[in-house]
Amino acid sequence: MARPLEPGAWVGNYRIESCAHAGSMAVLYRVSGPDPGFPLLMKIPRFGHGEATESIVSFEVEQMILAALHGPHVPRFVAAGDLTQQPYIVMEWIEGRNLSDWRGPVPADELARLGAALATAAHSLHLQEAIHLDIKPLNVMIRPNGEAVLVDFGLSHHAHFPDLLAEEMRRPIGSPPYLAPEQVVGVRCDPRSDIFSIGVTLYELATGKLPFGAPESLAGMRRRLWADPVPPRAWAPELPAWLQEIILRCLEVDPVRRYPSAAHLAFDLTHSEQVTVGERGHRLRTLGFRQRIKRWLRATGWEPGPCPPPTTQLALAPIVLVAVATQHSNEAQFSALRAAVRQAMAMEEGTRLACVTVIRPLSVMGGATEEESASAIHLRHQVHLRHWAEPLRLAQERVSFHVLESADTAEALVDYAIANHVNNIVIGAPPPNMPGSRMISTVATRVVSEAPCTVTVVRAMGQGAVASR
Repeated sequence: MARPLEPGAWVGNYRIESCAHAGSMAVLYRVSGPDPGFPLLMKIPRFGHGEATESIVSFEVEQMILAALHGPHVPRFVAAGDLTQQPYIVMEWIEGRNLSDWRGPVPADELARLGAALATAAHSLHLQEAIHLDIKPLNVMIRPNGEAVLVDFGLSHHAHFPDLLAEEMRRPIGSPPYLAPEQVVGVRCDPRSDIFSIGVTLYELATGKLPFGAPESLAGMRRRLWADPVPPRAWAPELPAWLQEIILRCLEVDPVRRYPSAAHLAFDLTHSEQVTVGERGHRLRTLGFRQRIKRWLRATGWEPGPCPPPTTQLALAPIVLVAVATQHSNEAQFSALRAAVRQAMAMEEGTRLACVTVIRPLSVMGGATEEESASAIHLRHQVHLRHWAEPLRLAQERVSFHVLESADTAEALVDYAIANHVNNIVIGAPPPNMPGSRMISTVATRVVSEAPCTVTVVRAMGQGAVASR
């Protein structure tokens, strides 16, 4: 095993300042050098006699993938050394705390905040055709502003590059406690594997325990193909049922039964009051013997199907926002909105709908009567949204309702779309004779120009729906 470099040593154009971490496959150093405007970290793989062969392969993978990624949820790539001389990767040093610093049980509100940040980071990665495949607390940094950053891409997969690890290795690759069932049998191309690993992480933070233990053998890892974990509320009775519902959905054996995208997971963790709690959320014991036998029989003959690129999977699970003006009563406009939404929802079974209205900011004290209180006004608009959506006949888990308070309707809708990874906004352009139509038309125009996603403007009176951008 190679000895760590001493402070003051030079590697390329970079000076070693201190050893940050010595792992089994690489050593991390704080370094200084040509100033990119942020602190630097150097990663040097372990080579030589007695070192694991996958260290060189994972180094190649990380160098290739990290250079192709961007955004606030991955370290910024700076430089790389020649593999035949002195291999290294220089990247951004992430200021913040490692997720492993949190010890379970973590309070529900904080756990939901951390989980939403982690799911958002994973979704950003999947949008770039990459899958991390080694999500665990040690590989997650939390910036001071609350954003999550994924680190260590040595075991990752990118749809645009050859999967060197799959070609070199003939065994499950990753950290055994966090591996998804399909990873155990060699599948490395499904973004929902990261959702499973996030579920393991949430379980660990919620209970202080690992849902499947820490198996070291292949047989031990294969148990997760049919065995279900002890429900987290059995360990932590104070855990809300909605949070257990989310965690156990992430941990489903069949990827189809998990969240279809990390954006959907982040949505539920951000809007806990909208989570539909079913049997999973109330479960207090593992499945019975007969159910486990059925799962075992299915697992013995299970063959994974082909994997499309990650963005293909994401395209099957868009989030649609419909802006409903509950302050007005225009059934022609409401019907036109429903028709546009019905068409959008029919395109993919995994589509999720957020029904949103924006009202003026309410005084905390409310009005003079109970009916004029802030909570009563808020509830009335919630009821209007639900009545509007009833003809769509959507399953509870596919639709949610949100009343936003803002003096700037367009800004509120755009901010909501950004925060919740919305793919399509459906908004009405009211007829000219409607009171306030000029203001609402301006709202639609601003949303079209400012939203980071597709916007569908709907016109009533037989004019149909028009995709604006």
